[in-house]
Amino acid sequence: MYIAMSTFGWTILAVAFLSLWIALAFWPARVAARKGHSFFGYFIFSLFFFPLALITAYMVQDRAQPALG
Repeated sequence: MYIAMSTFGWTILAVAFLSLWIALAFWPARVAARKGHSFFGYFIFSLFFFPLALITAYMVQDRAQPALG
């Protein structure tokens, strides 16, 4: 089924998509920042490779707390 959409409609859709994409990119960045890693670095990483950035952010070592032993 084809849905005709005006230029304004495509613009609204594109802005919504980009807003969601950027908002989701904050998730791995916040996780990494809480662990003592670069917020900005993980934010850029997650803009391009979101699933990998999310997995990496949860798996990296926590620098914020000293290691036991």
